[in-house]
Amino acid sequence: MAGFFSLGGRGAGPHSNKEEEGERVAEKHHQDHHNSNSLFLFRNNEEVYNKGGFEIWPQPYHQNQGFSNYYSFGVGPSTHQPRRNNNNNDNSNNNSNDEGVSFCVSDESTRFGLTMMRSSGGGGGGCLPTMDLLRSEPMQLVQLIIPIEAAHRSISYLGDLGLVQFKDLNADKSPFQRTYATQIKRCGEMARTLRLFKEQMTKAGVSPSMQNTRNSVIDLDHLEVKLKELEADLLENKANNEKLQHTYNELVEYKLVLEKVGEFFSSAQNSAVAQQREHDVQTTVKGSIDSPLLLEQTTAFSAKQVKLGFISGLVPREKSIPFERILFRATRGNVFMKQAVIDKPVLDPISGEKVDKNVFVVFYSGERVKSKILKICDAFGANRYPFSDDLGKQFQMIREVSGKLSELKTTIDVGLLHWSTLLQSIGHQYEQWSLLLRREKAVYHTLNMLSFNVTRKCLLAEGWCPVFATSQIQKVLQRATRDCNSQVGAIFQVLQTKESPPTYFYTNKFTSSFQEIVDAYGVAKYQEANPGVYTIITFPFLFAVMFGDWGHGICILLASLYLIIREKKYSSQKLGDIMQMAFGGRYVIAMMAIFSIYTGFIYNEFFSVPFAIFAPSAYACRDPSCRDASTTGLIKVRNTYPFGLDPVWHGTRSELPFLNSLKMKMSILLGVCQMNLGIILSYFNAKYFGSSIDVWHQFVPQMIFLNSLFGYLSLIIIVKWFTGSQADLYHVMIYMFLSPTDDLGENQLFVGQKFLQLGLLLSALVAVPWMLLPKPFLLKKQHEERHQGQSYSLVHSTDDPIESGPHSPHGHEEFEFSEVFVHQLIHTIEFVLGAVSNTASYLRLWALSLAHSELSSVFYDKVLLMAWEFNNTVILIVGVIVFICATVGVLLLMETLSAFLHALRLHWVEFQNKFYVGDGYKFAPFSFALLSDEDEL
Repeated sequence: MAGFFSLGGRGAGPHSNKEEEGERVAEKHHQDHHNSNSLFLFRNNEEVYNKGGFEIWPQPYHQNQGFSNYYSFGVGPSTHQPRRNNNNNDNSNNNSNDEGVSFCVSDESTRFGLTMMRSSGGGGGGCLPTMDLLRSEPMQLVQLIIPIEAAHRSISYLGDLGLVQFKDLNADKSPFQRTYATQIKRCGEMARTLRLFKEQMTKAGVSPSMQNTRNSVIDLDHLEVKLKELEADLLENKANNEKLQHTYNELVEYKLVLEKVGEFFSSAQNSAVAQQREHDVQTTVKGSIDSPLLLEQTTAFSAKQVKLGFISGLVPREKSIPFERILFRATRGNVFMKQAVIDKPVLDPISGEKVDKNVFVVFYSGERVKSKILKICDAFGANRYPFSDDLGKQFQMIREVSGKLSELKTTIDVGLLHWSTLLQSIGHQYEQWSLLLRREKAVYHTLNMLSFNVTRKCLLAEGWCPVFATSQIQKVLQRATRDCNSQVGAIFQVLQTKESPPTYFYTNKFTSSFQEIVDAYGVAKYQEANPGVYTIITFPFLFAVMFGDWGHGICILLASLYLIIREKKYSSQKLGDIMQMAFGGRYVIAMMAIFSIYTGFIYNEFFSVPFAIFAPSAYACRDPSCRDASTTGLIKVRNTYPFGLDPVWHGTRSELPFLNSLKMKMSILLGVCQMNLGIILSYFNAKYFGSSIDVWHQFVPQMIFLNSLFGYLSLIIIVKWFTGSQADLYHVMIYMFLSPTDDLGENQLFVGQKFLQLGLLLSALVAVPWMLLPKPFLLKKQHEERHQGQSYSLVHSTDDPIESGPHSPHGHEEFEFSEVFVHQLIHTIEFVLGAVSNTASYLRLWALSLAHSELSSVFYDKVLLMAWEFNNTVILIVGVIVFICATVGVLLLMETLSAFLHALRLHWVEFQNKFYVGDGYKFAPFSFALLSDEDEL
């Protein structure tokens, strides 16, 4: 397919020819395109013809990293979704690979659009994403011109769609200088009110719910008014309740003072009366000649007595002793203090907390002493209450206080009921209000990123979106225009730019966790090969190589299935850090468990115990007297065990050497295969981006170097397995470098091996300068040719206002040959040394597998079997418990984490460094779905 076509219209119409071009281009773009009857055609690098009632004006399409010169057009009934082309060269060579045709039909108000496009590479197009994980979705930089009256609704609808990442066009302005700073301030004030409601609901034990909110729709203005009313009501109710509670607490304390001090005065008066009676009796009985004189002295002394004042109240019990000491010292002992302990804590009127207190009464003489006592009471937080020494007044005050307490209790209960009812009504709508406020704040923050045109009364937005979302975005903008009854519709157009687009992979709940493993290393560069596709298989498989036990695999599988079955429940709950991590990777854990069961069948280990599942063992005893597998003299009596390791190997003296040799060689084979896969993916990257230099001067020499050495090692491993040779592979590889011309002797595996080794060694030596030297010089030559071509292309492009805009692709890139050469030198050295170190790094598969097998065997033999041999029920139960705890704690948790981390390292370092750049940035669209409850209001 030579170009890109889009046919659109309502009803059928004849094709227009070039004679109509002038009048169509002259038409005004603000004509009513909703009611137009149009048929238009556009094609790569060709003019535009229109048969209809509105103008079609060209806009250059994205040309970054493989986009050819496609053109998009102004708003019309038809939506186009151009596809990326597999060209990255300046001469735009057409590549016909993977070419196809896809259609997108949209039906809205009897209008339809038919799009026919070129499908190339891994890009997604059409109405829906392709779920193609190998390449990120094709992105485009778009410009939206939105009328001011439809701006809020348009951005809100785009937030619901969640497929546009807006650029900040006001980065030079402070937050207070932006257009919608006032609205954000309003949202902040409403957020403060909601936080107040949340705090009060927490104190009252009221939890937010979603009842009675489905049918209620409220906008921001009504919400602001309602929140102010509720806040005023809430604060007034709160203030009244606090005043009433304060008065109630004071009356409770006052009543305690009246009771305790009244008891003190009553007991003191009774004691004084009793003493007076006793004194009168003694005076009458012991009469003498001195009695009249003493009576006169007593009468005279009584006439001179001064009446003492007193102060009563309550003091915190913990401060009672220091309070008494300070009073004694400040008054030099000229006071008398009496305290009574209150059995139950009382609510302090000031703090509102329960405090243990004592009732006190202090007797004093003089106003100066009284002022000192009052200051000391204030310093110690002692609450003072009046008291009368008249018994009748005391009873009257107690009755009055009790009546007031009863009335206040009723009033407080009614107030608390109203308070609780008000908080519950707020709680029913709190989540809805909170969500609405978060959405509105997000909308206004996004609107502040848009450029405001005062004269045209519109907002200019720029952002990234996937190509497949073009029609969806246009429909959303049209719906926002209709809902706002705007006279002018929003304009959607694609901009030309040299900026690197964001990376967007359309994943689901299964693939997203594997993609997160890759993104934790680095986000893929735009449109480069994604390791996440292969990680779905290779990651759990390499984990299983180190964790091969089908008993342990079943345990992990059951745990992961439990998380998968209950994912709806857990996804709506707030989990802990570890639980959240396990729940997020539930599908990764399930895949690791499935592969562990598979490798466990290969290793023939079920909690380290072998089973003859697929067939009987191929070996039997030569002598009938032998009884176990450790006895010498086993001979092969049947066909080879069909799948996995023969169970007879378990427990033999040669088990460990045999498994070590097998797993070590298997690790090397797996490592070489995965590293070759990485280099092959670098070829597809270079081919996709049209970089022939990387194909011939990076991919080819790397393949030659790696396979000349370690590809050859893998070959002789396989040959040795098939031939049963006794050749020493260590000797073969070492003397391939030290003495390549010497005779191999007994280490020769096949005819011509010596000459093959010489040829591979020379190829590896040639591959090193091949990687190092040609690429920098060719890049320099390519830059000079490109620079010369640009100097000519600028003459005819200066009249194009779009080309001269901020997104113009023209510009002189600096090229430092020394930096490029040093970078290539480092890359070459890293690959040559990494080929050796990475291959050795894959031996961790052997080491971890051996460690897991031996630990499992130790727990089984030394714990479970040893407890069984004691023939004691208690010891057996203890042994089973210890075995289960050791298996779960060490093998199912620690070993799982260890194997996971090692598999992660093999992917990040040994596999991905062969092709993965990972210097991109994630596509972060404006989406309401990404707003979480933890986002600050």
